[in-house]
Amino acid sequence: MEEERCPDGATFCTHAWRFIQMTAKHSSVLVVGGGMSGITAAVEAAELGREVYLVERAPSLGGRVSAMKSYFPKLCPPACGLEINYQRIRKNPRIQVFTSTRVTAISGEPGDLQVELVSEPSYVKESCTDPITPFQQLPAELSDDFNYGLSKKRPAGLVHPHAFPSRPVVDPRALEDEKLRSLLQGVEQVDLEQQPQKFTLQVGAVVWATGWVPYDASRIDYLGYSEFADVVSNVEFERLAAPDGPTGGKLLRPSDGKECRRVAFIQCAGSRDVNHLPYCSAVCCLASLKQATYVREAYSDSQVWIFYIDIRANKYEAFYQHLQEDANIHFVKGKVGLVEGTSDGSLHLLAENIAAGGIESVDVDLVVLATGMVPSTRLEPVPCQQVQTDEYGFVVSDPAATGIVATGCAKRPADVATCVQDATAAALLATLR
Repeated sequence: MEEERCPDGATFCTHAWRFIQMTAKHSSVLVVGGGMSGITAAVEAAELGREVYLVERAPSLGGRVSAMKSYFPKLCPPACGLEINYQRIRKNPRIQVFTSTRVTAISGEPGDLQVELVSEPSYVKESCTDPITPFQQLPAELSDDFNYGLSKKRPAGLVHPHAFPSRPVVDPRALEDEKLRSLLQGVEQVDLEQQPQKFTLQVGAVVWATGWVPYDASRIDYLGYSEFADVVSNVEFERLAAPDGPTGGKLLRPSDGKECRRVAFIQCAGSRDVNHLPYCSAVCCLASLKQATYVREAYSDSQVWIFYIDIRANKYEAFYQHLQEDANIHFVKGKVGLVEGTSDGSLHLLAENIAAGGIESVDVDLVVLATGMVPSTRLEPVPCQQVQTDEYGFVVSDPAATGIVATGCAKRPADVATCVQDATAAALLATLR
């Protein structure tokens, strides 16, 4: 179990008056999910004077934002926003952080909730103060989940270079491999006898901020994701562009390391599609617009194609208009119907071009699928019978009835800035008692 510290603001919230009427037995708040939404809710609630428990099932905080090269609105690197909040956590004694921990059950009523949790072992001794050196001799043989499988990692160490808390862990997958398990047993700082710990918290309210997972691109068979290494998802491309990613920020295609100077982005890959995700994921257009700038900044002679149904830039319309002025970024209104390989290793795309009234045919080095958001609650529901979700897995329950406030992408698809605003409102709603 990990303990840490934290601070900031408030905003509006619906149904707040009903929370005020609640008789609270406990004033503490549990925040489930340590991504940008969860971190924001935790520091906001703590600065309002509440004791806060911040729970994250991964070994470190930061969520999907920590794996980005940059994010809106300022297109700054993730450390820009995350490090400020990490400092607030460190400095605030009202926050306790539990990483590698998940919630297994929630019972009770608003103001008096009993939460059962389990913390998974790190398999590293608490006396270990160096998260890197003791594990450097171990072979890098496991798929690196932080890089979405685009690289390999060692069976023990930091989950990524900027992990917070900066504590080493053993990857549980290594324990299933006889060779890796034997090598780990030879590391002095490793203790494979550690066991999971169950515990219970009594809180007044819960903020559920478990975020989202990318839609499985392999299910969109006609776009070649499972067939071609150089067809990647938008989250994978983000790691390819990130300075701490598998290629050190160089845009190199996975199949042969060739520079990606011709890149095609396919919008709504599995979204707004009755066979996959019927809804719009809200951020995919913005993500591709942002990622198009990665390509143009990397290579001055690069060419980018964006195939779209319609571009939903929302409050970033000026950014979209700026990209339209770039002659090397080609916006094609139409759906891609075929992705196939060529003799020189490129990828050939055939797509309708509604504006031109014909078929668009292009050869590219890399195809990026703008896959959508699936709420984590669709795959792992809130462990409370009173909490309801819609047909897609987004939480729709009235928090006044359950004491559980959903926020961020647990409630609806949203960009980072919107999630921060929503999490601030959730913190206020959870503390108005």
